[in-house]
Amino acid sequence: MTTAFRTLDDVDVKGKRVLLRVDLNVPMDNGKVTDLTRIERVAPTITEIAGKGGKVILLAHFGRPKGRDPKDSLKPVALALSHVVKRHVGFADDCIGQAAETAIAAMKDGDILCLENTRFHKEEERNDPAFVAALARLGDIWVNDAFSAAHRAHASTEGLGHKLPAYAGRTMQAELTALGRALDAPRRPVIAIVGGAKVSTKIDLLENLVGKVNALVIGGGMANTFLHAQGVGIGKSLAEKDLADTARRILDKAETSNCAIILPVDAVVAYHFAANAPTETYGVDAIPPEGMILDVGPLSVERVKAAIDDAATLVWNGPLGAFELHPFDHGTVAAARHAAARTRAGKLVSVAGGGDTVAALNHAHVADDFSYVSTAGGAFLEWTEGKALPGVEVLRAR
Repeated sequence: MTTAFRTLDDVDVKGKRVLLRVDLNVPMDNGKVTDLTRIERVAPTITEIAGKGGKVILLAHFGRPKGRDPKDSLKPVALALSHVVKRHVGFADDCIGQAAETAIAAMKDGDILCLENTRFHKEEERNDPAFVAALARLGDIWVNDAFSAAHRAHASTEGLGHKLPAYAGRTMQAELTALGRALDAPRRPVIAIVGGAKVSTKIDLLENLVGKVNALVIGGGMANTFLHAQGVGIGKSLAEKDLADTARRILDKAETSNCAIILPVDAVVAYHFAANAPTETYGVDAIPPEGMILDVGPLSVERVKAAIDDAATLVWNGPLGAFELHPFDHGTVAAARHAAARTRAGKLVSVAGGGDTVAALNHAHVADDFSYVSTAGGAFLEWTEGKALPGVEVLRAR
């Protein structure tokens, strides 16, 4: 899979000005970075290029500023980055023009410099040719290590790949390898678990997966929409009843594609949505009219575990229940721990992604046991939907 992409193995970076696009869009509180995950993910690429004598020039966006805004400056992020990579990280207060050019001209081989937020310029998101050219003047090669922004054709995430020799960084390479193993050339049988609240946000995903996987587990609020579409009474559960036809169409497509659909057979029901609310478990054919389905029941959990046991590859996006509140986290945690145990035993390649999914796996304390966990939300979703990502396409070996 990765052979289709140019990586750092294909270039000598010594003495070169390397424009490195990274994802530094990290959570902040009172000017301090509160979660270093994204910084830690790109650290190996930064230290490798610097260690090989390249001049590392970081390009990144932060927030959604409308023009220059001090609260969206990357300066405090550059400071946090220097602690992670244990090297000095310089800072230039613009990403093009005099400030950037002067700072880069002063760099020595192995130095690291962070340029100011690319989105302080509206031309970044427009992929404006003049802005791309102004960025390209600053470097000799471009390395993209921001898979999470690869679904956007912006100047720093895609445009530069047409102006400079383009390569995938190590984080991007790991992501592409993992996703390739899960969906492009997987070990079969393949099972997908898709959960979350809404079918509407995952129609493309479901339609792509039923053509690619051997079994598809549908959980969360989405499952209620499918149950409703099959004529099952779901009480006051969250569902998109107007999407019943869409759900039936996906079920039909699954049947033609020989993809087994696994829906809940029982459910944990409460009468109000609150932590530790009193619950009862019912078969899905007996949901009380006033009840709300908030998690899959024990029989459903066993069915999901059995499906995981039958699989060689697992792709997971979205929780099986309202996992943020106890006790509605049980189904998601049980399935996650089971998948983690199979992965540790070498019997399963497990790839998961999306914000809620990462939070759920962390909650179950198994994120480190999965073969790969993608922190990219939109890009992970579009990849699993079978869409071409502009920031990836531009890295293909031509």
